Amino acid sequence: MKKDYIIVHSCNVFSQGNPSIPEFEEQFDIVDMYKLHEKDLKDYKCMIITNFVDQDHLYEHRNIIAGFLADRKIVCFFGNLVTEWLPGAKPFIPKEIHSHMDYDISIAKPHPIFEGVLEEDMTVNKGVKGFFARGHHPLPTGAEVLLTLPGGEPVTYIDRETTEGTILVHSGGNLFQYVRMQRTGEKTTERISPQIIRWTQEEYKRLQQGVIIDA
Repeated sequence: MKKDYIIVHSCNVFSQGNPSIPEFEEQFDIVDMYKLHEKDLKDYKCMIITNFVDQDHLYEHRNIIAGFLADRKIVCFFGNLVTEWLPGAKPFIPKEIHSHMDYDISIAKPHPIFEGVLEEDMTVNKGVKGFFARGHHPLPTGAEVLLTLPGGEPVTYIDRETTEGTILVHSGGNLFQYVRMQRTGEKTTERISPQIIRWTQEEYKRLQQGVIIDA
């Protein structure tokens, strides 16, 4: 069967195994980041790239990501950008921390990905703050901000302006695997993974139909 999601995998000791989520694993495919240029991407709707990838290598092959977006598809990047391989995105800026409250996450505007998710549940994990995000990426022109840190720094944004596709940037962990990480039934963050699946499906339909959304 055709799969909707392609995960550009770092294949290193920090990221072994399938980083997708159990309920939807049949929709995910994995490619070693060093073989991305050999992969036929025409059937995929969404490309997922996470923090441990070799970003110098991606910079050398940035035309692949740009081409994927030019086909009105979705690229989701989770982590800290250090080279400018992602259209419109700028390198990560760490948050200057003075107290634990500097890690507090706020919802900038309602969005289907974070519907029903509490800010406290995103901010605190096992009694500790800072796991969800420790900095931000400067915004491209016209980007839609979803989550922020206390100084208004954008933790999560959507860019529909830079390319013909949609770019989601989150300066933290892979939002597609929050169910895998937190299957307790006690935290609202468990809603994120299935909700981002639904959002990418709807976003892809919108892109292919040429429907414009105002941020």
